[in-house]
Amino acid sequence: MPRQPRIEYEGAIYHVMNRGDRREEIVREDSDREIFVATLGEACVKCSWEVHAWCLMGNHFHLVVETPQGNLVAGMKWFLGTYTSRFNSRHRLRGHLFSGRYKSLIVDDKDPHYLQVLGDYVHLNPSRAGLIEPCGELAGYRWSSYPDYLEAPIKRPKWLRVDRILGECGIRHDDSRGRKSFARRMEELRQEEADAMDYAGIRRGWRFGSEEFVSRMLERVSEISRSGDIHSQREVEEGMDPKAMRIIAEGLKQAGWKAGDLRKERKGHPVKVQIAETLRRETTKTLKWIAEELHMGAWTHVSHLLYRSRAKGGL
Repeated sequence: MPRQPRIEYEGAIYHVMNRGDRREEIVREDSDREIFVATLGEACVKCSWEVHAWCLMGNHFHLVVETPQGNLVAGMKWFLGTYTSRFNSRHRLRGHLFSGRYKSLIVDDKDPHYLQVLGDYVHLNPSRAGLIEPCGELAGYRWSSYPDYLEAPIKRPKWLRVDRILGECGIRHDDSRGRKSFARRMEELRQEEADAMDYAGIRRGWRFGSEEFVSRMLERVSEISRSGDIHSQREVEEGMDPKAMRIIAEGLKQAGWKAGDLRKERKGHPVKVQIAETLRRETTKTLKWIAEELHMGAWTHVSHLLYRSRAKGGL
């Protein structure tokens, strides 16, 4: 069966899930979990993602992410690849950590009801898995966004967005009273029979939303299919990453350069190195892409320049 194409557009919301290769663990200890969350945070900064909910289990994870720049594919490539590299380095392993292609369910971005249901599904995952004692509280499971929902805004990660799910739950103010109301609602929901929860649409298929949303997404799929070359189209979209182009434009402006100066100036010019450092820190762009865009020669040369800059404390 052919794979469903990834549908990407500005403001798209997804439920992303992936399991360990052969259902093996993707975390072994709390240090791994901390690295996973930190890597997710880095991906959010690089890609301008907004996370509405997340949950990390032993051999899989759930992520509800909004992509203002329509860049799920590029972001997930960096996120999964970087975490895998860090996990393997810590445990002296090699090879794949995750099992093939991640699942991405595209979510209705117009009707917040579907986002709220999805948030419930993700936050209740530890309870369904039996990781919380019957007398325990859902917030006792540390490795999800739910405990952060109960914290004051200043204590939450900047990339976690709670307003849409709280609002759909009827909570208009993100204050102590509102957060207690949300906690009561989630504990009541946890006590309900699992069969009463309408999660079938999340577990199956590739989209989750109203009939109007489904029609809109089917039209997008048709447009992608008619284009005849999904991969080329995606590469063009990723190549025109607006954040990366903004970083380059700002770097040129600060240096008093014009775009044509990138071609004229030497490959290792400090201005180019500074822009390359920012691109590597704040985007998912590869060394090859940076080398070509900034006219810095081979990607290995860029790697060497960045290594020297780090050694001097520049990166």
